[in-house]
Amino acid sequence: MIVGGLAVYAYTRKNGIHFLHLADSVAPGLMLGYGVGRIGCQISGDGDWGIPNSNPLPDWLSWLPDWMWSYSFPNNVNGVFGERLAGYTGKLIGPSDPWPIFEGYGTYLDPGVYPTAFYETLMATGIFCVLWSVRKRFKTPGTLFALYCMFNGAERFFIEKIRVNAVMDFAGLEFTQAELISTITFLGGGTLLWFLRTRK
Repeated sequence: MIVGGLAVYAYTRKNGIHFLHLADSVAPGLMLGYGVGRIGCQISGDGDWGIPNSNPLPDWLSWLPDWMWSYSFPNNVNGVFGERLAGYTGKLIGPSDPWPIFEGYGTYLDPGVYPTAFYETLMATGIFCVLWSVRKRFKTPGTLFALYCMFNGAERFFIEKIRVNAVMDFAGLEFTQAELISTITFLGGGTLLWFLRTRK
């Protein structure tokens, strides 16, 4: 992500394009692209899922399909088998289970976990709609991109609270790499927005 951003910046410098104009123009699409990408994570079961969710579906959400609340990721591409520190166990799909068995995969998670990739698709799509709806309201270049950074950082930070990730320890603080990056992204967007608002 960092190298990609630097490459885009170098391209704008070389071709005489105002970087913040370009950043504004791509901000909504970046958010939508992120949400579409998470569809692949959800369908493939690439390990980008949440912590175990053995809680029953609340009555007020009874209209939702069960997999939107807790999902076992049958035939996940990681072929997870055995106990995991996160609290779930990968088990072999048996003949009495409701899923087909795909050769080379054939496992599922027990208990089911939060389908965080699906939640991110919903949130990213919502943020895209917000950014798209306000894209013409700002006259100062960079404002839309600053909002994108803040929305993206906040969304990613909070989803990490129910996602499985390795925890780092620094000076007595425990956090995940994604929480660190999302915090920097949010603060970077906030700083840019403050800077732009102070300019005449």
